[in-house]
Amino acid sequence: MSSTTAASGPGTSSLKPVYVYEAPVRIWHWTHAISIIVLSITGYLIANPLPALHGEASNHFMMGYIRMIHFIAGYVFAIGFAVRIYWAFVGNRFSRELFIPPVWSREWRGHLMHKIKFNLFLTRKMEKTVAHNPLAQVAMWFFNVLVGLFMVVSGFALYGEGLGVGSWADRWFGWLIPMMGSSMEVKMWHTLGMWLLIVFAIIHIYMAVRSDIMGRESCVSTIIGGWRYWKDDQP
Repeated sequence: MSSTTAASGPGTSSLKPVYVYEAPVRIWHWTHAISIIVLSITGYLIANPLPALHGEASNHFMMGYIRMIHFIAGYVFAIGFAVRIYWAFVGNRFSRELFIPPVWSREWRGHLMHKIKFNLFLTRKMEKTVAHNPLAQVAMWFFNVLVGLFMVVSGFALYGEGLGVGSWADRWFGWLIPMMGSSMEVKMWHTLGMWLLIVFAIIHIYMAVRSDIMGRESCVSTIIGGWRYWKDDQP
């Protein structure tokens, strides 16, 4: 579908709605968000265990359940990440923006600087964006791709310690532990990655709601229904 279509008469929208986010992208987005919430809560409890419970230890398995939920959410996070990479190859052109910010484009860099100035309240001029704006592309590439990939690798490396030497997780990801020094260093960086994702999620929600209110195109509804709608007829 073409992203722009001329209006047929006065008073009609000069831009037709654009189908930006396909169903697999939207499903991944919300599954990704839920898995981050579950991983953050359980990961915090793993790093800061709850006080000891009274009674026989054999009667309690609270931390065991917390760890199990963390591992399940980790699988969901990793599998979803792999599916999202696959869809970048087979989906529409907007599905690839998350992985390949066109930093080589002078025009793109110009829009990036404008978006930074707009968010710093240095300009009141707003641009229209079909999919991700350049600043969102950079942020999502860093946090969702780079930090997300590190969380997958480091998480399974630590998971491999529990499965034992020679397990699939140890064979595929165990190399990270000696490379970073020890499992303690990996755990600390893994925890830091969790806090980075939490901070990113908070800023991402704020920016999405702010853009939906102040922007010239739909935002929150777009990631729910997939369609980008425009609020004015101006280019």
